Amino acid sequence: MATPERAESLDFVRAKVAEDTASGRYEGRVHTRFPPEPNGYLHIGHAKAFNLNFSIADEFGGLCNLRFDDTNPTAEETEYVESILEDIHWLGYDWGDRLYYASDYFEQLHEYAVDLIRRGKAYVCDLSPEETREYRGTLKEPGKDSPYRDRPVEENLGLFARMKAGEFPDGARTLRAKIDMASPNINLRDPVIYRILHAEHHRTGDTWRIYPMYDWAHGLSDSIEGVTHSICSIEFENHRPLYDWFLDELEVFHPQQIEFARLYVSRMILSKRRLLQVVERGYVDGWDDARMPTLAGLRRRGYTPESIREFLKRVGVAKTESEIDVALLEHCVREDLNAKAPRVMAVLDPLRVVIENYPEEQGEEFEAVNNPEDPDAGSRKLPFSRVVFIERADFQEDPPKKFHRLAPGREVRLKHAYLVRCEKVVKDKATGEVVELRCSYDPETRGGDAPDGRKVKGTLHWVSAEHAVDAEVRILDYLLREPDPEADTAADAGAELDDLINPSSRTVLKGCKVEPSLADSPPGSRYQFLRQGYFCTDSVDSRPGAPVFNRTVSLRDTWAKIAKAAAK
Repeated sequence: MATPERAESLDFVRAKVAEDTASGRYEGRVHTRFPPEPNGYLHIGHAKAFNLNFSIADEFGGLCNLRFDDTNPTAEETEYVESILEDIHWLGYDWGDRLYYASDYFEQLHEYAVDLIRRGKAYVCDLSPEETREYRGTLKEPGKDSPYRDRPVEENLGLFARMKAGEFPDGARTLRAKIDMASPNINLRDPVIYRILHAEHHRTGDTWRIYPMYDWAHGLSDSIEGVTHSICSIEFENHRPLYDWFLDELEVFHPQQIEFARLYVSRMILSKRRLLQVVERGYVDGWDDARMPTLAGLRRRGYTPESIREFLKRVGVAKTESEIDVALLEHCVREDLNAKAPRVMAVLDPLRVVIENYPEEQGEEFEAVNNPEDPDAGSRKLPFSRVVFIERADFQEDPPKKFHRLAPGREVRLKHAYLVRCEKVVKDKATGEVVELRCSYDPETRGGDAPDGRKVKGTLHWVSAEHAVDAEVRILDYLLREPDPEADTAADAGAELDDLINPSSRTVLKGCKVEPSLADSPPGSRYQFLRQGYFCTDSVDSRPGAPVFNRTVSLRDTWAKIAKAAAK
């Protein structure tokens, strides 16, 4: 638990919580909440929010609720609720018996609205949505009072009861708070509290014909649950006066709202509205597409919860928004996978190699270490035969000076196996394409080293043709195109999707050859394909005997170069 003495070393949110506990505010209690709207899947930006809320509760010996702010039945689905529950658990957090819904409080929220009307602080307004926007004014000009603002309390109560009974069509009337149409804070210009919606709710069905607005339900739900610290992202800063006004006018328990900077990651779309468009317009296969920045997508891609938590720890908590280079996230993933992912053989663009002096009837196995970073990872048997596959890019007929792989007359090491020399190149007569290499091997070099001490510069990965398993491999790039270096990336929020989406975000490779241990790779299994990168068995499309792999990250660590340059 943080102490007052440690408060100066904490981020500003934790420092504020520490100050409140030291002063005895809220009787020293710390009670937070994560309140997602079930209108889409969670992305990595949401992970920052719930990581902060759950972590603070844990660090201060408090509680954290999970509450779905389900106030808009036209956009909410049970599928989204289930995905959010899975994502939060996957990242390592638990809400215990404190799973709530704003819809649990619909009756209480309605009673609060009636109370506000009785206090002369709310009125039923007949302005259309277009007229309401017109009357609201602008950031530079004050709004003007609704002609219905001074309706008598009893008339407002009667109209609100009829709204609740479903007598009026959608949009015909709203219930608005009576605050100040000239306020410089546009959120205080008589905001709508309730609107009419004849829509089926995913939990309450057709019980209600009026639904509370988010700003009304959010703060009052916090109050009902006894939340002490309502930790929100920065876009709610201008809403805090409204949050406070509702609680003060109703004279109910008043939590403290604290805002922090949202997470922006380069090359990632972190707007739920935008992500919904990406899904609906078919740029991806769904919310859990491995190119998506949703937690479901990152999980399918092979990201680990540990790597995401480490990334969030390094990003920290700030008041000012900034964009984080995606290279830092990938660096955290590599660090974690390097320590735990088994090393395996996979050839993505196969070139057939016949070892002519290796007996046709012979076969053998080599002991291959699963992960040199993990002494407890053990080893496996790797089968070898007369015909193997290597990467096509590992051979050049006329290589440049610094090419240290296979070429005519050149010797290389097949990892774990033998030294082989290219003796002959076989080409397709019609196209001139290299289709096969004829090689020889040195039987004295079993294990890959020569007893006479001769050295070779190239070590290649390979797969035995006799034992190879056909696989599909998906090379994933960023969903967003490379940004214009002259442009402000934050301004991309207003760009057209067609101009933002990277058309080469996924390349599908068919006919890849992987070692036999991967034939029945369980969904979600993570590996390092030697010299290729980190890959994960697809959780949707992979089948026993026909595995499908998504590339999680490449082996190249861009962040290490960035960090090194910054240190100079």
